[in-house]
Amino acid sequence: MAHTQRQQVGGRGQCSSRLFPLLLLLLPFAAQPGQAAIHIPSNFKRPPVITTQPESVTVFSVEDLVMSCEATGNPPPIFRWTKDGEEFDPGSDPELKVSQQSGSFVFYTLSNTMDTLKQYQGKYVCYASNELGTAVSNEAILKTDERKVHMKSEQGNSIVLKCNPPQSSMKPIIHWMDRGLHHIELSQRVVSGKDGNLYFAHLTAEDSKDDYTCNVQYLATRTILAKEPITLTVTPSNSVVRNKRPQMMRPTGSHSTYHALKGQTLELECIVQGLPTPDVSWLRKDGELSESRTVKDMFDRRLLFSNISETDGGEYQCRANNSQGKVTHTYTVIVEAAPYWTKEPVSQLYAPGETVKLDCQADGIPPPMISWTINGIPISETDEDSRRTLTASGSLILNDVTFGDTAIYQCRASNKHGTILTNTNVYVIELPPQILTEDGNTYTFTEGQKALLECETFGSPKPKVICEILTHRCVPWHLMVLSPHTANVSLLSSPDRTVIVSPPQALKVQPGTTAIFTCLAIVDPKLGSPLIQWRKDGLKLFESHIDEKNVYVSDASFFFAFCIFPSLLDSVSPEYVVEFEDQDLKEIGWEELTRVSENKVHARLSLWPYMSYRFRVIAINEVGKSDSSKPSEIHNTLAEAPDRNPEDVRSESTNPNTLEMEKHDFSGPDFKYKVMWRKVVGSGPNWHIDYTTAPPFTVSDVGNFSAFEIKVQAVNEKGEGPEPDPVIGYSGEDSPLEPPVDVGVELINSSTIKVTWAAVDRESVRGHLLGYKIYLVRLGSRAHHQGRRATEPESPVVLETGANEEKKVISSLTPYSHYTLVMTVFNSKGEGPASEMLSFKTDEGVPGPPMSLMLDSPSETEMTLHWTPPDQPNGVLIGYLLQYQQSDDDSPMQVVTIDDSAVTHLTLRSLDRHSHYRFYLRGRTAAGDGEPIMQDGATIMNLILPSGWISVPPSNISLSVGENSVNLSWVAKKRHRNVSFQIHYLNKNGNNVYTDMWIKRTSLHFLMGIVQPSFATQGWFIGVVSAIVLLLLILLILCFIKRSKGGKYSVKDKEEGPMDSEARPMKDETFGEYSDLEEKRTASLPSLGEESKLCSEDNLDYNGSSAVTTELNMDESLVSQFSRPSEGPETLHGLPDNSPLNPNNAPPANNGMPNSVTILD
Repeated sequence: MAHTQRQQVGGRGQCSSRLFPLLLLLLPFAAQPGQAAIHIPSNFKRPPVITTQPESVTVFSVEDLVMSCEATGNPPPIFRWTKDGEEFDPGSDPELKVSQQSGSFVFYTLSNTMDTLKQYQGKYVCYASNELGTAVSNEAILKTDERKVHMKSEQGNSIVLKCNPPQSSMKPIIHWMDRGLHHIELSQRVVSGKDGNLYFAHLTAEDSKDDYTCNVQYLATRTILAKEPITLTVTPSNSVVRNKRPQMMRPTGSHSTYHALKGQTLELECIVQGLPTPDVSWLRKDGELSESRTVKDMFDRRLLFSNISETDGGEYQCRANNSQGKVTHTYTVIVEAAPYWTKEPVSQLYAPGETVKLDCQADGIPPPMISWTINGIPISETDEDSRRTLTASGSLILNDVTFGDTAIYQCRASNKHGTILTNTNVYVIELPPQILTEDGNTYTFTEGQKALLECETFGSPKPKVICEILTHRCVPWHLMVLSPHTANVSLLSSPDRTVIVSPPQALKVQPGTTAIFTCLAIVDPKLGSPLIQWRKDGLKLFESHIDEKNVYVSDASFFFAFCIFPSLLDSVSPEYVVEFEDQDLKEIGWEELTRVSENKVHARLSLWPYMSYRFRVIAINEVGKSDSSKPSEIHNTLAEAPDRNPEDVRSESTNPNTLEMEKHDFSGPDFKYKVMWRKVVGSGPNWHIDYTTAPPFTVSDVGNFSAFEIKVQAVNEKGEGPEPDPVIGYSGEDSPLEPPVDVGVELINSSTIKVTWAAVDRESVRGHLLGYKIYLVRLGSRAHHQGRRATEPESPVVLETGANEEKKVISSLTPYSHYTLVMTVFNSKGEGPASEMLSFKTDEGVPGPPMSLMLDSPSETEMTLHWTPPDQPNGVLIGYLLQYQQSDDDSPMQVVTIDDSAVTHLTLRSLDRHSHYRFYLRGRTAAGDGEPIMQDGATIMNLILPSGWISVPPSNISLSVGENSVNLSWVAKKRHRNVSFQIHYLNKNGNNVYTDMWIKRTSLHFLMGIVQPSFATQGWFIGVVSAIVLLLLILLILCFIKRSKGGKYSVKDKEEGPMDSEARPMKDETFGEYSDLEEKRTASLPSLGEESKLCSEDNLDYNGSSAVTTELNMDESLVSQFSRPSEGPETLHGLPDNSPLNPNNAPPANNGMPNSVTILD
């Protein structure tokens, strides 16, 4: 390669060069690994360089046999080929056709059958030669497809079905399928190996098929190769099939070694045979098996390492076990590396007599061997030359080179994992020196800075550069290369630096006064008029011109100030931004095109053809952006043929029978797109062609969801763009035509089914098959025919499956129900027709819990249970199961079976009055006992609800308010045996704290206290109450008169009649002396309404029970909490909602005994 001299020195009398844009007419060679690169002017001879390597190929059809090789050189190279190391002339073979043009050589077959192509299998190498040397291509392998036959075996034996995919540089994907394109179901017994074969651990009668087909898929070429179907016949064994201990199928033996390259993927495989099917496990013998770095696949038959490293090297073991024994296999994993370059030789120009050292060093595990060839011929096969020396490190040294040493030298590094090769050009030639740096460049630096002056040269041998100073300080320098007619002059300008001669001085002034700072400086006139910049505490205040030397600060405070004289050279070195404006798209505005580093005052721009430009420049440094320069004149670029085609060409068809293609726009005169398309299958070699000026492009009447090859080429009046590569697109989808077939339902249990179906024909889908939809509708319970009311069908449940699924397990169904099921196929366009409706019934299941369970106690030793049937019987109820036990000890569980489903209550007798019980009630169907409902209860309480223990308060609670007392009365319940009553009251004018008072049924209590002042003690209030009491007495007298006229006997007579055994002692014990006055006072509590209960027979009769009155004295603070009886329920507004005194909480009166409490002062 041409030498570029770059000498960098600093200070006076020295110069240094910096790279400038290369302006010489050079032919650049792209430096790529394995290929020589040298910069040679176009008028010189050039050695051959292979630009297109022949590629390995697996031939599936006659069209696939194509070998091509392209190379450049001056004079044009001559091509020759070798096959398996021997000379091969494609032009002399009548079955091959050769297409040879300048710089390319292609041959392909004329045969119409695959059988004739097997003779061309082999390794091909292309040689491109001219008088300066020979370039050698990479090795390309050509292979053809082969096909195998089937096998036959007995039941219980193992077998392997061979796939034998064609050898290819591309890794295939293997699919074992049947004739209907259904995947063979893989399992622990049937697995697919990495070699593509299908392994059976043991055979069953169901394995007999006549259509086992191995499908080999190559993703890179979008090719699927279907092998010949294999017929497997499993014959019954003549004897009883016996179990077999495990044996290795792949790999065989007990030990194997694997070499893996660092960074690659490694799969260890463990396929075993045996009956029953063995279980496989993995372990690492020399350490712990890393779960994060390994993945198990293919039913644990494979152990996968991704991005393998040296730490993964070691010993691993596969263990297979069944009931007959076990077998193990040990894997030794060795992690190595293929060869890679650590130092490559560099192509270079040399002069006669120079010494050339080509350093070639590579590394790998194991270390690679280094070898050299000249123009493709090993050095050992060339004439011996004492000037050539090979070093131990692999370098090649050429002493005292001559013109005859011009050649292409190949360095090859090889180990058992591969070979790498690099081509290096050694060009021995004499070229006069040339200076590549532009003449007349001007460099400006301030005094004391380091100056770098560029001087880039070219020539062979290497030019020697001498920098000569022609004049003294601040005048041009002359850079000269010692060769005729080669000189370059650069100007170095060194103006005086800016100096501040009188900086501002520190000042002390009073607040509110004016402070004046002065700053004087000397500036070189060549730098122009600078600006003075003032800062306070590091923050910029403002800028002023040089003649404004003072700064005035009002309302002075303490601060630090200094001034700066910014100039072109004192400022931070700027970066320049070149912007452009497209005159055809001015609405977009100015856009950045490129950036130029400091000290550059020109830029080479890459522009688009056929555009109108204007340019401007902006300088940027750490401080910010400058104003833009004045825009340049309009510059129009010339039109050219497109140099590229649109990218991301694709079809986005949404309507049936159309093909829509998206493309990108390219500028140019008379620009348009050449659109080409043809069907992938059945259209032949011809393309349909049309033109359009803008995307998208729509093709109609092409059928539903058909595969097309699509090419789009950019075209304008100057020509066409490069030949585009075809892409695959599809026309628009449409709704599927056919429903799924062979839909079946298999009942697994009372709430689970398995739905099966056959895969739909893919052509009828008319699009990408997304899957299947199952519509499941519950019509109701099967018990409707037993007289139950029929319900409306429930909303359908929709379940989706994958495109490759052919069965679906559905759970959580309702037992003992009628269901219907239909299926559809769907794609992105919608759903197809529904399959034939399928009806089925689920079996009986165990019922849910009863909806409610309530307990009642008629006596202290009895408990009655009331319940409602289960909301979800899930079948026909045949009865109930009751379980109960005492909850306060470990008593045994009592069980009662109820065989009548119509029974909804049950009374239990002989219970312990002092114990709590826990009850469990379950419904029963023919499927078994259902879920229970649980409840706790005891006989001492009146009622137990699901929310907990609740004692029902007494009924008919009434009260009478006196001046400083309250009389409360109530009717006790039948089961209020040996219980106490709690009165809950509050003094609202006091501390708002409730007071509780417990009263036994047979006791009389008095609460004495101090009456708090209230309105109840006022005269007007006493008068109103007295009037009301008088009116009540008059009404009572009228009621008694009315009763006496009606022939009724008095309350007193009735009370003197017989009394029950329970009420009599209570009267005697509780109230002592009973007076007629107290009876009348108690009976005066009801309201003044015309239909008052006071005058009713029922109220005065008490159903034959004795009236029991309890009186308590309370202070006036209690009386103030209650209003007059005539105010109804509002009289208890101060009581809590759950208070037994609140009549809103009182249930209807039961037959019982009235009670009263009088609260006095």
